[in-house]
Amino acid sequence: MLDQIAKAFERKDYRTAQNLLKNFLQKEPQNPWGRLYAGRLYEERGKPDLAEPVYRQLLRQAEHPKIVAQARSGLQRLQSQKETQEQQKRQQAIAQATKDPNQAKPGLLIVEPVVGEARKGAAQEFARIMNLDSYSAQRQLPGRFWRLHRTGNIGELGVYGQELRSVGIPAFWVNLEQIEQIRVFRVQSISELGKRVSIMCHDESNQLGTFTFDWSEVAQRVTGKLPIFESVVMLDGKGKPERVERTQDYVYLCDLHLPQRNSLLRFCDRSFEFHRSVGIIPPETPRSQLTARLQWNSLMQVMVKYLPQTPLWSEFTPFGETVLQEAKIVADSRDLFGEIRPHIDIFRRAETDWDRAFALYSGLVFFRPKVEQQ
Repeated sequence: MLDQIAKAFERKDYRTAQNLLKNFLQKEPQNPWGRLYAGRLYEERGKPDLAEPVYRQLLRQAEHPKIVAQARSGLQRLQSQKETQEQQKRQQAIAQATKDPNQAKPGLLIVEPVVGEARKGAAQEFARIMNLDSYSAQRQLPGRFWRLHRTGNIGELGVYGQELRSVGIPAFWVNLEQIEQIRVFRVQSISELGKRVSIMCHDESNQLGTFTFDWSEVAQRVTGKLPIFESVVMLDGKGKPERVERTQDYVYLCDLHLPQRNSLLRFCDRSFEFHRSVGIIPPETPRSQLTARLQWNSLMQVMVKYLPQTPLWSEFTPFGETVLQEAKIVADSRDLFGEIRPHIDIFRRAETDWDRAFALYSGLVFFRPKVEQQ
C-alpha cells in the first residue's frame, strides 16, 4: 500500500493518496512512512500548520535516514513558503502605506535594547523580519542602547517597526521632517526662577528675547557631551610626523522638551551666562571655586530640584558613536540627518557630525512618546 501511496503522490493524485493513506494509518497509525506521507498531504493541501508538527515529530523520533531527510526537506519547504508569503504581505503593506505622500518622506527606524533571556528568541525574529543571518541579527539587535537600524521612507519603516513590535522587539520610527520643525531656543541666562521660569534666549534666527514657561510643561530632559577636537602632530609607526585629530575637551548640553509648544530649550555650558542667572550658584560659594564644571553641575542640580520626576535621557554618546559609524557608510548624510541644524553655540575649527548627532538624538527622544501612542 505504501507503494500505491507513493505513486499517487507522483501522479499528484492527492484524492487517491488521501483514501489510501487513511486506510493505511487505521492499520498502522505509528508507521513513520505513513506519518511522513500524512505530513506531505497536509503540505500539498495548503495546511502548513498541520504539516509542520508532523515533520518535527518525525525528526525527533524517526530512525530511518530517508524519513529524517524527507522530514527535514519538508520543514525547509514550509519555512521557504512562509518567508515568501511574509515578504509578499510586507511588500503589499509597504505599497499601501506609501500611497500617502506624507508616508513617502524620509525617516529613521530605531530599535531599542532587548535584554536577558528574551534576546535569543528576539534575535531569531529580528533575523526573520529584517532578512538577516543569525550572526548579524545577534550583533545588530541592541542589548544596552538605542540603535539606528534603517533609513528610508517613513511608511516602509512603519511596516517594519510594527512587525518588530508585534514580536516583542521595541522599536519606533520618526519622520525627519518633524525633527527639523522643532523650535530650538538656545538659552543664554535665567532671569526668574521659581514655579515659572523666565529665560533670555536666541531663537533659530539668532534673535534675542525672553521666553517664559512653567516647569510642568517640561516633558523630558536630554543631556549629553560633545567632543572638542584639536589637531596635533604625532609620529607614525615609522617615526614620521603626521597630523591627527585628538579630543581636547568636552562641551556639555541639556535640552528641556516642551512638546505642547513643539519647542525645546537648549542649555550649553560654553554659552550659558551663569553670572547673569539667578538661583544657580549658591551666594556663599568662593569665586576661586567657580570652575566651569562646578557651575554646570549647579545648573543640573537646579534641574533635578524642579524636575524630580521628569524622565532623563542621558545615553547620547553610544547612540552618537553608532550614528557616526553609519554616516561613514551612507552615500548621503542627509539620509541620517536630513536638514537638521545643530543650533549649538560652540566654536569649531571644522564642522563635525557630532553636533548634528546630538540634535538628532534629542529630536528622536522628543517624538518617541508620540510614536508609541500610534
